[in-house]
Order: sequence, then C-alpha cells, then structure tokens
Amino acid sequence: MPGIVGIIGKGTSSDDGRLVSEMIRCMMHEPFYNQCTYVDGDLGIYAGWVGHRNSFSDCMPVWNETKDVCLLFAGEEFVERSDIERLQTRRHACGVEQADYLVHWYEEQGEKFLQQLNGRFSGLLVDLRAHKAILFNDRYGLGRVYVHQHKERLYFASEAKALLRILPELRQLDLDSLAETFSCGCPLQQRTLFSGVSLLPGGSAWVFHRGRSISKERYFSPEAWENQPLLGEREYGDRLEDTFRRVLPRYFRGRQQVGISLTGGVDSRMVMACARLPSGTTPCYTFGGLYHESNDVRIARRVASMCGQSHEVIPVGEEFLAQFPKLAERTVYLSDGAMDVVGAPDLYVNQRAREIAPVRLTGNYGGEVLRSIVAFKPMPLSERLFESGFRASVRKAAETYRSELNVRTPSFVAFKQVPWHHYARLSLELSQLTVRSPYLDNELVELAFRGPASLAASNATSLRMIHNGNEQLGKLGTDRNLAFGSDAILGRLKHLVQELTFRGEYAFDYGMPHWLAKLDNALRPLHMERAFLGRHKFYHFRVWYRDALSEYVKAMLLDPRTLSRPYIDGRALQGMVQAHVAGTGNYTLEIHRVLTAELIQRQLVEMK
Repeated sequence: MPGIVGIIGKGTSSDDGRLVSEMIRCMMHEPFYNQCTYVDGDLGIYAGWVGHRNSFSDCMPVWNETKDVCLLFAGEEFVERSDIERLQTRRHACGVEQADYLVHWYEEQGEKFLQQLNGRFSGLLVDLRAHKAILFNDRYGLGRVYVHQHKERLYFASEAKALLRILPELRQLDLDSLAETFSCGCPLQQRTLFSGVSLLPGGSAWVFHRGRSISKERYFSPEAWENQPLLGEREYGDRLEDTFRRVLPRYFRGRQQVGISLTGGVDSRMVMACARLPSGTTPCYTFGGLYHESNDVRIARRVASMCGQSHEVIPVGEEFLAQFPKLAERTVYLSDGAMDVVGAPDLYVNQRAREIAPVRLTGNYGGEVLRSIVAFKPMPLSERLFESGFRASVRKAAETYRSELNVRTPSFVAFKQVPWHHYARLSLELSQLTVRSPYLDNELVELAFRGPASLAASNATSLRMIHNGNEQLGKLGTDRNLAFGSDAILGRLKHLVQELTFRGEYAFDYGMPHWLAKLDNALRPLHMERAFLGRHKFYHFRVWYRDALSEYVKAMLLDPRTLSRPYIDGRALQGMVQAHVAGTGNYTLEIHRVLTAELIQRQLVEMK
C-alpha cells in the first residue's frame, strides 16, 4: 500500500538507512509501485516513500526552490485549482496535477498549511531552516501511520509489517486488540493488533527539533465541527447540493484515467447525476456474483447507459474460488490483519478494476456521512469458541464499543468508524489502485455536522439532488426501489419487496440459524441457494465454506497449531468446523475470525 516509513530521533546511525530500506522493501507489493528515500544524518532522519507510478504523489521527494524544505507525501490532496494558480503567480515552480505544490504552500503559510489540506494522506516535512521535521496525517486518520517510540527515537510506517520486520520484539499480539477484532472486526481507540505499536491520531502534527523531545501536537480537533449550529431542513439541503456540485470536479482531476464503481444505490448515482460527464469519458463497472445478475449490476448498467458511459461487470466466480487460499492470505498480509478474509473478493475485483482504470471513484461513505449510518458493531459469536480468560476480553470489547458511541453520530462516523472500521477495506483497495470518494471531502463532512436530526436517516435530500442533476436517474428506482417523487403506496410496496429479498439473502447466508442449515443441507441437491443468494451481494461465504472452500478451511483450522492457540478452545473450534462443512450448522462468522487470526499469527507474528 502507498505510504511512508522512517526513523527519527537521537541515536540514529548509518545502519538506520539499511533498516529503512528493509521497511520499504516490505511495502513494495506490486510492480507498478515506485519508491524513494530521504536521509539527513545531522537531524537524525532516515525516511522513505512508496507509491503508485504516475499517481498524485509520484514526484517524491519534493523540494522548494532553495532546497531547504523537503516533503515526503503519500496519498492525495484535493484543492481548488485557483489555489495552486495563486502559488504559481508568486513565482513558485509547481504544477496542478501533482503534490509538488504542497511544499510551496508550507513556504507561504508555515504549519498552518496543514489546516488547509483536504484528502487522505500522511507525510513528513523537513524544514532545514528551522532544524525541524513534522510528521502528519489527515484529520480522519485514514492516512494511517503506525508508530513505535523507544526512548527518544520514533519508528513510523504506513504498514505495521514494516515495523515488525525491523523490530522483531514487536511481533506479539495485543490480546485486548485481538478480542476487539473478534467482537467488532477491528481494534478500537488508538490500539493496533501488535503490542507496542499504536496509531498516529487523526489530525496530528508531531514536531521533531534537533536535540529536543517530540512535540505531539494536533492541527485539527473534532470539536471544530461538532460545535457548529444546526441548519434547517431546506437551508441544509440547498447548501448540501451546492457544496457537492462544487467539490465533485476535484475528484475527476489528475494524470490518470478515472473509473467509477457503480452500485444500484443512492450514493454512486448521486455522483453520476451531479458530475454530468461527457459521453464515453469515464468507464463504469460493478462487481457481480455466481448466482444471479444482482440488483447492483442490473441497475448500474442502466445508470451508466443513461449517462453515456461504458459499463463492465467484474464477476466473482469459479476463478476466484480456485484462488481463494492465496487471496485470503494476501488480504490479511496486505492489510496488516485489519481486513479479515471476507475481503478476499475485494482484493480480487480491485485487481481487475485497475485494468479498467488506475483510479477508482466510489460512492463509499455517502450513507455514513450524509445519513449517519453506523456500519459496524459487536458480532454475536459463539462464546464456546474462546478460552475462558479471552472470553471475558471479548465481552469487554463490546462494552468498550458501547462507551465509544457516547458522542454525536457524525463524530462517531467520521473520527472513529472511518479510521477504525472502514480503513480495513480501504487499505486493501489502495494496494491495487487509487481510491477516491467525494463523501470524505472536508467541506462536505463539515457541512454534514450541521444537518438537522430530522434528515439523519433520510434519503430524501439525496434523491432530490439526483433528480435535479438528471431527471431520468431520479425516476429510476434504486436497489431498494427508492426513487424521487414515486407513488407513495406503490413505492412502499416495491421497497418492502426488496427489503424482504435482502433479509432473505442474509438469512440464507450469514444469518442462517443452525436448524435451517440442517434443512438446507438435506435439500442440497436442489441448490436452494440459487433462489436466495446473489440478488444483493456478490460473495456468499456460508455456502462456500461448506462446499468449495471446505478443504482449505479444514486444513487451516483443524491444524494442531490453530487448535492450540491460547485464546481458542480447540475442541469447540474443531466441532464448529466439522458441523459447518457437514452442513449441520452455520459458523460462518466464527470461521472468518479464526481463519483471519491464524493468518495474522503465521504471516505477521511468525514472519520470517
């Protein structure tokens, strides 16, 4: 995944250059990655950068004209073109499509320039004039930076495995974090899976002066958005539409082709309606599955056609299943264990999406930011799975989650859910292509904090914006049969039908009770899954673990190494695996979690 690495502080030596090179090699996952290094032995800085070739930040390191300010920047920044042009009029040599203007922005504004940055990023800025360096990231913390501090030395990296590679003493699982991952799917707060490794908080600006201790500062605090007055429904709706239309063009700029991953929902359609793209300029694609042409595929194809764009389906089928063991292992490794094995289909489809366009524009986060959707929570795993002491830690994880909900929902979404939960899938996607979403634009999120409570869970404003941008799209029902101005009674009936099929698919997959799993297994020759699965989702692990992937599941989870892990009740796990592959129970979630934990153990803790 693109990012930065480094060692800063007292006691650095020339050997640190070798260590940084090892960290960089640990992050060079694909042949289309580039790399660079920066060394200043006098200041005690050894750092490196990894990124996609021809991406926004593929110009590192960047210097000012007098060669006394240097920047390593990973990620993207979305600014108005006029701001860059103003820098050019002040005789700064910078372009408009790459990150080189950022170093000149610092020259003009000093550390205040961090408050203007808009995007997902991390960076290290070195000011030789002031004998200092600044380690920073975006205000959400999506530009993740793992840190380990030892006395007056700081080790940092965008991937935890880079730290684990050079500091083997860190290769220990933090059991509280592991319990949170079993329960909630991710560590909570600023914890990571690894003892002694924490996260750089979102909106950080950690300053290093030669001969002094680290000054751990923040250039942004959530209170800046939380303390805004709320708006009325009409004023909020008007401002939201104006803001979205104004910021959206930023996400289509750059040197690389942009493709749009379309679904049948509201948020990617809002992009299509408001962008008004010239015909044939922006390829679109949708992820498809084995059993049906899903609502996403069927509707997205029509959306693309109405907007004059091409459309492809990227299928997840037999080829994916044949590659699953390798994809599952790579998913866990690339994401440092943040993404569990259920992300393997996402790795597969994003590898193929890059063949269409190296930049993927998505509607992700729209529902979370605009409609306050809380997308993760503790999962009801069988407690028999765990050793008794670890069982208590899993219960504690659910309590920690509930305590973290004690904020306004927009704050939970933007500053907890996004960096803790959504980061996992994003990290996997970023390993393959550049991912953009206008729904995390600072201006849009700041405005969302002012939305009235009456619109918090409503699609009405988004549907109106789609209609105003493209009447055809406004009339076309979504995957849940939502449309602008549709007949109230008929619209509710259609929506109810789609909700029933959605719930039916869940009940036939993750949510199937054990008694129904036995009945489904008895009727296996009838392939009842074809009647329920694939209308809304493109992956179906309950059936796959039972059938196509059963040998891999047994080989991994019935291995004596797995059964002897101190946090697992081996006998209970053995029974769950045998019941699932025999079709007499549904332990899909338990298999997800244990398989992921075992891959973390083998690939990251026991790395060679």
